[in-house]
Amino acid sequence: MFKKILHANDGSEGAFRALSVALDMARQSKAELHSVSVEEISQFPEMIEEVKAEKGAADRRFHNVMKRARKLAAGRKVDLQTHVLTGHPVISILDVAKELRVDLLVIGATGHYALHERMIGSRADRLVHLAPCPVLVVK
Repeated sequence: MFKKILHANDGSEGAFRALSVALDMARQSKAELHSVSVEEISQFPEMIEEVKAEKGAADRRFHNVMKRARKLAAGRKVDLQTHVLTGHPVISILDVAKELRVDLLVIGATGHYALHERMIGSRADRLVHLAPCPVLVVK
């Protein structure tokens, strides 16, 4: 059914629920599974030190996120390839999906930015509309 699956992980519990589903699907269909996290840096930093501090904090946070994801994957005997990128989350996830030519994108319905999503629009909604493949949104 699916040969290559991409999971987007912002470290939220919703993302880890989505990972659980992606792991089950990958195991059942013997699909290649990738997980991507995107470090988002402030759009208007005042000094380069701000960018360095934010990137350092994001690196530490996503190191733990990917460590947890790899541990879950190992427990289910699924090989998980992880990617941590810096940029705009929606654009970066779409770029990875296109580059890897995935058959399915698995995302959580909401993440860490629930207030922002209510005001401006959901990242999940944008991914559903812009993805080059089917998208499974896990609640």
